[in-house]
Amino acid sequence: MTFCVGIKVNDGIVALADTRIVRGSEQVNKRKLAEFQHAGQALFTMTSGLRSVRDKTLTYVDEALRGEDVVRDRLYQFTNLFGDQLRRVKAEDGPALAATHHAFNLHAIIGGRLPADESPQLFYVYPEGNWVEVAMDSPYFIIGRTYYGKPILDRLLTTDTPLPSAITLALLAFDATRTSVTDVDYPIDVAVLVNGDSAPRFHRYTEVDLMDTISHWTRALSDSVHNLPMQWASPLLPTT
Repeated sequence: MTFCVGIKVNDGIVALADTRIVRGSEQVNKRKLAEFQHAGQALFTMTSGLRSVRDKTLTYVDEALRGEDVVRDRLYQFTNLFGDQLRRVKAEDGPALAATHHAFNLHAIIGGRLPADESPQLFYVYPEGNWVEVAMDSPYFIIGRTYYGKPILDRLLTTDTPLPSAITLALLAFDATRTSVTDVDYPIDVAVLVNGDSAPRFHRYTEVDLMDTISHWTRALSDSVHNLPMQWASPLLPTT
């Protein structure tokens, strides 16, 4: 499976993707956070779903960018191109996949800033090729394993969240997912695009790299549980 999260706050955008790929009993690591260069600037895509559909779509997107003279100076225009190529792949491979009971299930998160964009942009692309833009009242997208990381984001993330805290929340959402499932794991790829920058910064982290942070978080959770006011539970407990 997959865990990918994209966050947009006032200071910029954050992307985090795991690298675990499970094929039956086999487990391998593959990059799910891809970088594109266009109009002299960088942007990223993250995907969940069939690997073959992802690879073919990204190849077609790259081929289309190389073969045209059009400069797409807004990120939504690149997102339209991605959606067009996704529909092309569905037309070519959808019937064969359906015949073998495989769902055409590619979901994508696209982020970045092209020359005419006033600030970093973040989009979610559905398998049908249509898209939505991130909203102020829900400033993130998750694809893949979506259930386990949502509570911490819904509780603590707003558009006013500082960028370092947004990076932290992306990591903790991943950690919550990884703790509960076996098909999401390290290493993780992270991209951050700060307002005013033209290209994201990319970095890969292993479990060892983040061990101190996650251990600190686990201890803090345990301490919080022990220190919660529990007078309300007294009717349920034996009298000492």
